[in-house]
Amino acid sequence: MSTAWLVRQKPRQQPAIRLFCFPHAGVGASAYRAWAAALPDDIELCAVQPPGRESRLREPPYTAVDALVTGACNALLPELNVPYALFGHSMGATVAFELARRLVAAGEASPLWLFVSGRRGPRLPDPDPPLRGLSDAAFVERILARYGGIPDEILRHRDLLELLLPGLRADIAALETHEYKPAEPLHCPITAFGGTSDDRARPVELAAWRTETTGPFDLKFFPGDHFYLEHARGAVIDAICARLRTRSRPSPLRRVQSPVGHEKVEA
Repeated sequence: MSTAWLVRQKPRQQPAIRLFCFPHAGVGASAYRAWAAALPDDIELCAVQPPGRESRLREPPYTAVDALVTGACNALLPELNVPYALFGHSMGATVAFELARRLVAAGEASPLWLFVSGRRGPRLPDPDPPLRGLSDAAFVERILARYGGIPDEILRHRDLLELLLPGLRADIAALETHEYKPAEPLHCPITAFGGTSDDRARPVELAAWRTETTGPFDLKFFPGDHFYLEHARGAVIDAICARLRTRSRPSPLRRVQSPVGHEKVEA
């Protein structure tokens, strides 16, 4: 059953694992609509729907990462009666990471795995000037230059763009005002995914996630830019499932060296 915060495209009767997926800036749960059908029957996809998106369009969007984490945390708590994993792309990686830390600090079960995608390590400073104070026209121009990702159909229709902008602006404000707070590292495995031509999350920047866990860490890259997920969805889902399967097997993860000299788990 779906709730305001969580959308299930294909509910599982008795899932072995719940996979909570957090969207990138400006979008909602529909970013993961096609994932559910590609997952095995024992993994239930729960796509996170922040306020101000899609079915929650009339709600004001949050402008702080902490508020998003609090809302998502309250929604997830009743669902943690089975083992779970977290996946987040771009801004979603930041929210998923902070949520994992919040849950563990509160004494809840640790995620089986944290998957972060298209986002530099959280300790790294933002190298770019802020966008949140720009006019709409300048804001859209800079978003397109930095990330792309706004479909041409939306850019051609002002009414569609006006529906998108409040949520996108809120998310950018949340990212730009969020401050990393040192805390005990997680103990679950972390996998950092990236696009081979994504200049928003280069290999060395993705490798910086290594310091956020005492557990295994690996990097995996797919052809494409910041939105490589659109073309590599099947390969990404396969990589996630391969890693989650290792959590139910006694055999250890096999480590190899990544191109940037960091530990890598081969799947």
